[in-house]
Amino acid sequence: GRRTQLLKGLPATSTVEENAAAGISVYAFNVTVSPLASEGVAIIPTIVNSNPLTEAFDIEPIGKLKYRVVTTGNPILDYETMPKSFDLQIFVEDTAGRTDLNTLTVQVTDQNERPVFRGNLAIQTVTIYVLEGAPPECIYQVDAADPENAELKYSLQPVPVPFLVLESGAIFSTKKFDYEKDPHRYFLNITVTDPGGLNSTRTVNINIININDERPYFTTKQRIYRIREEQSPGTVVANITAKDPDDEDSPSRLFYSIQSSNRYFSINPLTGVLQVTGRIDRDALPLRLHPNISLIVRVEDSPTSGHTSETEITVIIDDINDNPPECNPSTFRKEANENTTPGTFLLGLRNYCKDIDVDPSNNRFNFTGLSGFGSNNFALESTVSGRLVMTESIDLENPANTGVEVYSLAVRVQDIAWPYYSSKYPFYTSFDISLYYIIYIYIRIKPVNEFFPVFSNLSYEFNVPEITKVGSSIGRVNARDKDWPPSVITYSIVAGGGTGDYTNIFWINPTKGDVKVLARLDYETTQKHILIVQASDQEKTATASVTVNVLEINDEEPICSPNFYSFQIPVSLAVGNNIDGFRIECQDRDSDPRSFRYFINEGNVNNHFTFSPSSGSNTSRLILASRFDYESGLDTNWIYRLYIHITDDNLLSARDRNIHLIKTGTVTLSIKVIPNPTTVTTMTPSFTVVTKRENLYSESAWYVPFVITLGSLLLLGLLGYLGFLLATWVRTCCPPADKADAPRIHFTFCLSSQTMTKLNTLFDGEARDPVTGKMYEFNTRSGARRWKKSDEPLQLAPVVQVTSSATDNSGQEKDRAEAPPKKEPSVKRKELTAETNPSAKALSGQLEISGQDGLALQKQKEVSEEKGLASPAPHGRC
Repeated sequence: GRRTQLLKGLPATSTVEENAAAGISVYAFNVTVSPLASEGVAIIPTIVNSNPLTEAFDIEPIGKLKYRVVTTGNPILDYETMPKSFDLQIFVEDTAGRTDLNTLTVQVTDQNERPVFRGNLAIQTVTIYVLEGAPPECIYQVDAADPENAELKYSLQPVPVPFLVLESGAIFSTKKFDYEKDPHRYFLNITVTDPGGLNSTRTVNINIININDERPYFTTKQRIYRIREEQSPGTVVANITAKDPDDEDSPSRLFYSIQSSNRYFSINPLTGVLQVTGRIDRDALPLRLHPNISLIVRVEDSPTSGHTSETEITVIIDDINDNPPECNPSTFRKEANENTTPGTFLLGLRNYCKDIDVDPSNNRFNFTGLSGFGSNNFALESTVSGRLVMTESIDLENPANTGVEVYSLAVRVQDIAWPYYSSKYPFYTSFDISLYYIIYIYIRIKPVNEFFPVFSNLSYEFNVPEITKVGSSIGRVNARDKDWPPSVITYSIVAGGGTGDYTNIFWINPTKGDVKVLARLDYETTQKHILIVQASDQEKTATASVTVNVLEINDEEPICSPNFYSFQIPVSLAVGNNIDGFRIECQDRDSDPRSFRYFINEGNVNNHFTFSPSSGSNTSRLILASRFDYESGLDTNWIYRLYIHITDDNLLSARDRNIHLIKTGTVTLSIKVIPNPTTVTTMTPSFTVVTKRENLYSESAWYVPFVITLGSLLLLGLLGYLGFLLATWVRTCCPPADKADAPRIHFTFCLSSQTMTKLNTLFDGEARDPVTGKMYEFNTRSGARRWKKSDEPLQLAPVVQVTSSATDNSGQEKDRAEAPPKKEPSVKRKELTAETNPSAKALSGQLEISGQDGLALQKQKEVSEEKGLASPAPHGRC
């Protein structure tokens, strides 16, 4: 309701040209304030809204209460692409609170603009590449546009160039270019003009690209070169050059190569420099016969698929005296004893050296210049023979030679011919009078073991406490000898290192001489050990005595008997009584019996018990020190388990007890208090002390059940093995009867006598052994056999049959005849025997041939079966 017209000149309409720069005035207006607004404007005119929304306009003051709308340049107004009109709402408020809001309409007007290039030409200069030899053709399409969509015209500058531009903007080449003749680059100014005469210009660079269309040619005319043999690798032989017409304005980019087979030279592929790459030895094949080397050199203008040219060059190898005398091997190693006599021959060098030069004047040499450390002890007999001999005897123990074992000698093998070249070996120099070869000789002087080892002391004495830990070092012995180099001394204990319980209780380090303890020492058993220690240098030995004094230490604890006791006492036992007559007796191997002290460490509740005497004796008794009081509740325990400690420090003062080793024995007592009976009887009060001894299992006695179990298993195994042997013996001695004999009770006699066999065995058949050809007799029933005597007819002995004497009630004897055996293919003699002697029957208990005859028959049968022959005896058991 307080709004008034403060914006003078609004609403209004104004125009502005497109592309207007920032700060261009669009419209000016004034602000009128009421008299009440003495301070003027509270909120200056502001564009609070625009339609369409834009930031292209702003308001700035131009005087008191005067303002204008200006362009901001962000964005730049464009008639062709942006809205043509903008409605700007302007708001103002004075200090009296009056406000006003009016609209300014800004219309954008069109203006003629320059044509613009599009594409790459719009942002940069375009470079076009044209290959030489390419036919005339379109090389580029210029793209330009006019903001007002007017038709454009294209022109090209400068005019006298082999290019033209069409009305469509296409640039054409008008000729075929030759890179070697035509310019390599063209600069074209392309201008586009609109109907209003406005234009834009851009530059197009055209580069003519060279192509490989020319063949390279050699510019080096020389074709024959001479070099000496044994040139070092990298030596330049020739510099081959060529040119390519395609590269007239720049160094030719050519590639060189050697086409012929070659192992001596190489050519730099970029520079054409021919160099030595391999050793050129004029004295070796094939150069010994053909010293000229021909090379085919090729040049090409591309590493692949280029134009090439070839030429042939010849390298002549000139011979030089390049072979010094050589020795194989070049290093010798010899040995000589330190007491070798002077004049002893050591080495003949002439046998190992030669000169391979073909010319006889170049293969002569001599031996000179014996040098090196210790060379004064050696000499060469002559320069021709090269015989090395010893001139002085060497003593390694001599202070002048101490530490010297190897003498390094050098001998020069001199080539007599004059050298022309001396770079084959690193020890050649350009100042050498002649070529030479160095032989290195290393002579090792072998030491001779001349001295015995000597101990630093003839005897050693070590004092060792008996509680020294096993493995501890108790002392060291040391021995040396005067030999150089110092001999390796090894130590060993050769006597006195053991006792009855231990084979070795001491050990000595074989290299250092440290004596160590391998078993626990015991002063009470042995107070002194005497060892014989030997030092050896592998050839000579020396001995020394070592006395080990074992120092007594209180390391034995008191051992008391009994160490556990259990008994019962009545609650009314009088104070001062020896409880159950208990008496403890203690022993200590390393303490005086007076050194024992007795005290109850645990379990003595209310101090009811004590020992008397409590110290100074090896025996003591358990005494009731105070009466039990269960009625008042002072005592509640009815079972007391006392842990008694017996120490061996009674004879030590209080100060000595802190520094001396004290051992403690233990005894455990279990005391059960028996209460008084609750009922009153007329009998005289009495009690019975029941002493119960318990064998308590200790976890440390794990071996007891193990030994019992192992012993039981061994016993069971032994009993089983004996039973097996008994069954085997019974089965062997008394074989079971046939099933056919089951109804009859037989008593089998196992006889080993040959006489009994003859009396009780019927041999009712005979046959010839296929191996020996001898005749033997056999029993068809049992299979028993024997050799037949030449003058003995076939025996038909009666069968001795033993049967049971059991009879029935009527006294009739029941004889049970056995069933006759089954017939077999070879029983003719058996049937004959049956007819002759009807009473012949098989024994129910067959008696076998034993002894040597039976074994022989059995072996003959086995041999016959192994050879595939049929057994002559009938089936049966033997």
